[in-house]
Amino acid sequence: MNRQKQAFVAITLSGAEILAKLAPQLPEADFFVSQKFYSHLEALPNGKPIEGTVKAAMGELFHSYEQLVCIVSIGAVVRLLAPHLKSKETDPGVIVLDDEARYVIPVLSGHVGGANAFAAQLAEMLGATAVMTTASEVGKTIPVDILGRELGWQVEAPKVNLVRVAAHVVNREPVALVQEAGSRDWWKLDSPIPANISRFDQLEEVDLSKFKALLWITDREVPSELWESMKEGLVVYHPPLGQK
Repeated sequence: MNRQKQAFVAITLSGAEILAKLAPQLPEADFFVSQKFYSHLEALPNGKPIEGTVKAAMGELFHSYEQLVCIVSIGAVVRLLAPHLKSKETDPGVIVLDDEARYVIPVLSGHVGGANAFAAQLAEMLGATAVMTTASEVGKTIPVDILGRELGWQVEAPKVNLVRVAAHVVNREPVALVQEAGSRDWWKLDSPIPANISRFDQLEEVDLSKFKALLWITDREVPSELWESMKEGLVVYHPPLGQK
């Protein structure tokens, strides 16, 4: 299903005022407020009144947008969206702001849905604090399920491998990272790569018996015996051909 980019929802006066400040900076987003406070947004082309109940509106927006940002309590957001949740692979990113825009909190689909990245962007725009709770962000380590996504890398691995390898990474167990292809500009943090991640230039350099998991960035076809030997400890990334 094709979703639109971003929807913001506010149901209080303070929330409507926050959206009125944000809306001009995000021309591709849509901003929804309670009919009672719509005067704050009616002059903006991307301002819209909430029609019907908040419950119905939230469900519709959840299925229609890539990112849903709510100036609503976390408890209310969880209760309103719970019937619509399916999986992190298909659910949109969901972010909650408090009524004074002091905190920006990714609630759902932080990695795959992009909520963490968008929350950081919003926090910078608002002068707020982004509250990250996903382990890779908190621990400043590799996000296994989206490594290289902004560079166009394609992930090859069963879902169980992504879960197990991510656990090895955040639990500081020995992990080999082999990069044979693609841009090396994928580490964006201002801290060094964690010590439990050992980097190599070729797979043949690695004694796999010393590692719990292998992250392999390559343009080679993955041999079946490697999948068999590493079992749930292998995740492979394929950069676009010729990327440097």
